[in-house]
Amino acid sequence: MKNHTDQRIPYRTVYRLSLYARALQRLLERGAETVSSQTLALASGVKADQVRKDLTQIGHFGRPGLGYPITSLLGHLHDVLGTTRLRPVILVGAGRLGRALMAYPGFNKEGFELVAAFDCDPKQYSAHSGKNGSVPVYPIQNLSKVVARHNARLGIVAVPAESAQSVVNQLIEAGIRGILNFSPVLLQVPEGITVNNVNLALELEQLHYFTEDSAHSAKTSHAKSRKAIKHR
Repeated sequence: MKNHTDQRIPYRTVYRLSLYARALQRLLERGAETVSSQTLALASGVKADQVRKDLTQIGHFGRPGLGYPITSLLGHLHDVLGTTRLRPVILVGAGRLGRALMAYPGFNKEGFELVAAFDCDPKQYSAHSGKNGSVPVYPIQNLSKVVARHNARLGIVAVPAESAQSVVNQLIEAGIRGILNFSPVLLQVPEGITVNNVNLALELEQLHYFTEDSAHSAKTSHAKSRKAIKHR
């Protein structure tokens, strides 16, 4: 993913550009033709000045008083993010989580194609059908061959923690360079390999902390208000 000056875009900027692309797609589906930075900011959960800064960085400028033309801006973002064609993705782990991912209808819509899955359990070797069609499940021994056939660079890991590092080592050896990890373990990877961790328990723990903290703050504030009224 490179910008108009052929320099690497910062990770956080890429994340926000993905948010903008999804917001623009929703606006386009509602019949909108142009969008202001303020509207795009509200739709993306980002500040307006950050929107303008990010879009300027990738070389796309709005028109004063008119905003950004949605179709051309969305096309520009797809070019920058490399989402103009379906990108092949492979999955390791065909258990409950893996089967749910295989049935997920959003991959193709977002520019990804889950082309194959792998598992060490022979009972899983078949084609799991979902809204994306059938995803073939192979023995893990076939990994390198299938990755090479599809020229895949992205992989999803949905295996138990004790197997995750070994699986990731095999993925890297097969040519995978970007990994979405659902296993609750910190993976060790060489430089040049990108890993995004999805830890649902960790996310829920953080949500619990902040919701409990908010509830405690509200109770404390309410108690102080009642005490102040009582002493008037």
